[in-house]
Amino acid sequence: MTIHTLEPSPETTADVFSSAHAAVLTIDPGDTIVVGSLDASGYLERQTVPGETRPRMFAERRGHCLTGPIAVRGALPGDMLALRLVDIRPGDWGWTVAGAIESPITRRLDLVAGAPSWLLWELDSDAGTGTESRGFSRTLAPFLGVMGLSPAEPGEHSTTPPRASSGGNIDCKELVAGSTLYLPVQVNDALLYLGDGHAAQGDGEVGGTAIECPMRTEAVLDIAHDRPIDSIHAETPVGRVTFGFDADLNVAMGDALDAMVRWMQVLFAVDKPTALALASTVVDLRVTQVANQTWGVHAVLPNGVLV
Repeated sequence: MTIHTLEPSPETTADVFSSAHAAVLTIDPGDTIVVGSLDASGYLERQTVPGETRPRMFAERRGHCLTGPIAVRGALPGDMLALRLVDIRPGDWGWTVAGAIESPITRRLDLVAGAPSWLLWELDSDAGTGTESRGFSRTLAPFLGVMGLSPAEPGEHSTTPPRASSGGNIDCKELVAGSTLYLPVQVNDALLYLGDGHAAQGDGEVGGTAIECPMRTEAVLDIAHDRPIDSIHAETPVGRVTFGFDADLNVAMGDALDAMVRWMQVLFAVDKPTALALASTVVDLRVTQVANQTWGVHAVLPNGVLV
């Protein structure tokens, strides 16, 4: 096993997904990567007051500042890329903003005309705490908001909406260290992008941002065959997780539930109606995020809940 280190730079970052991007790192299945990523906006310097404008990696931001793409030799369309998250460590600062753009949420809460509210956080990874400039504090639970593969379709693709076909801006707070995320491979060598570090987030990411921060991520990449389902799914410290993404939250819910029911059919050797009946007693449906044009829902089957 080889360990590869990748730092964010003008040569190793992107703000769109594209199968035309040349890989900035090529590894073998089973190798470990240690990847640095800037915050979602690509700040090169930390803010000193909430909302301060500082130099960014991309002068005209189109999407999240991501590190990659990383090629995994031998990964082919139809395979699943297994992304095993070993360690996720935030930088020493982060930010949150709400009300900065018009959205269904800001319209519903009558916040369209007002000024946005910015939070500036001091992050202590060793202590596992974040302290906001007003004095609020909370426990950290870091994860990457964006973990995605290049779509197969040609051209450049926005990093904002998550995609059922290839992942991306999933924004699921369950994907902490100790999790393995399975992503369907769309192009040869997979082409993985990582970034959008979140030091902590609530389900829904209701204000549009989490605690956005730089991140250092250690992960093992492998090619997985014969997975129980062919859609995006994960095994996490809290349990098995399936996902649904759609502009209609009901459709996203149905997709997440359908994937979980199919997984339970395999796990417990039952038919689909029985799996649904069992799911009704043990599976939690959660709104992943309502911030990214394409809404997300994840279904959670807690570990050990059904034996």
